[in-house]
Amino acid sequence: MPGAHDRAGEAIIASTLFGKAMIRLRSHRLVGYAMVLLLGIAAVQAVASLAFYETIDRETIREDHARRVAELLVVSERLHAIDRDAPATIMSTSHLQAGVASSPAVRRQGEARAAVDIRRLVLAWEPALAGRTLLLDVVKGPRGQRDLVGSMRLGDGAWLNFRSPDVASGWAVALRATIMTLLATVLCVGAGLYALRALMRPLAQLARAADAMAHGQPAALRESGPAELRDLARSLNDMQARISGLETDQAKSFEAISHDLRTPLSRLKIASDFVDDSDISRIVSSSTEEMEAMLMSLQSFLRAQHMTADAAEVDLVAMVRDLLASLPGETHLEAPPVALARTYREPLLLALTPLVENALQYGERARVTISGQDSRWRIEIADGGPGIPEDCFDAVLDPFFRLDSSRARNTAGFGLGIPTAHRLLQRFGGRLSFRNGGPGLIACVDVPTA
Repeated sequence: MPGAHDRAGEAIIASTLFGKAMIRLRSHRLVGYAMVLLLGIAAVQAVASLAFYETIDRETIREDHARRVAELLVVSERLHAIDRDAPATIMSTSHLQAGVASSPAVRRQGEARAAVDIRRLVLAWEPALAGRTLLLDVVKGPRGQRDLVGSMRLGDGAWLNFRSPDVASGWAVALRATIMTLLATVLCVGAGLYALRALMRPLAQLARAADAMAHGQPAALRESGPAELRDLARSLNDMQARISGLETDQAKSFEAISHDLRTPLSRLKIASDFVDDSDISRIVSSSTEEMEAMLMSLQSFLRAQHMTADAAEVDLVAMVRDLLASLPGETHLEAPPVALARTYREPLLLALTPLVENALQYGERARVTISGQDSRWRIEIADGGPGIPEDCFDAVLDPFFRLDSSRARNTAGFGLGIPTAHRLLQRFGGRLSFRNGGPGLIACVDVPTA
């Protein structure tokens, strides 16, 4: 039965709309979750890398100081045996100052972690120094830096005093480590975003397909990506096939019913001519004509749901001018000389016809305006009628809706002209909207383009 097909089709379309909303909601949530995860991983990686590099650099710096001090002590002791002043003149550099004195610069071993570690490393580098009195400490330098100072007792009782400036400085190494960490983080985030984009592409295609399906536009999905997305794409393709089958069955059922009804209607119309009472004859004849018109409106409405057409270059001005010339009533066209658009001529013409007819029927005149440029064109049909309340703009798109306050029940039409135009424009990517022009109603058609 057509009613059952309608309910089934509405249920599937409703589920499609719900599925589209869920896909978009979940895709947006997934993007947010993935971005938070990526940023969290990047932050953890950056902090961990910096901490790792800091530890490594601290050990590297101390080992470097220990190696230089060990070399200084061994060489200076040998030079001192040859020339007392040789260590001060030969061993002093920009990184290490040395000198021989009668008293130590460091009176006792410092307790700072750096002093203890460096002393241990010096003895590890030069085990022969284990028998010497070696005192190390960390003091504050003139520029606020931490300097390593030390004293070692020489064989003749003199003291070799030395200073290694900025023992805790690791800015050069830390800067290099920071740059490396940031580069690694950027690379990781970039790779993550690329993977996220690759993952989101099938979801975006699913969202677009669901949107097209909700507007009656066929959209075959490529079954690719992860297994879950392939399953979802397969389900949507199956749903499209079921919807298409329901619409085809619905159209065929109505065609059969329409064909079967036309025969008795034709007989009634012929029989009305043989009725002696002229009033009864006129009622029977007008009723049969009204039923035939209703069948034609229903047929047009159902065909709009699965109509197909090829895009072609169309002069909108010429098309609308021919349409207005074919309709009786006061019409006026405001348009540029030519308005070329690659669109679907037959569906667009079928959508514009009931809109202009409504303007002539309910507003007594129709003023059509074509505006836009390139591939974005808009056609507006304004009438001189009372208009409709703004809260009814969406309701007039529903089949069989009538405004009793402004559209009397004794007027022609069945409430299918505007819904048919809406379905046609929606199916081919256009849009129908309304606004009150004060006075009159203005129907705005965004021309579908290929």
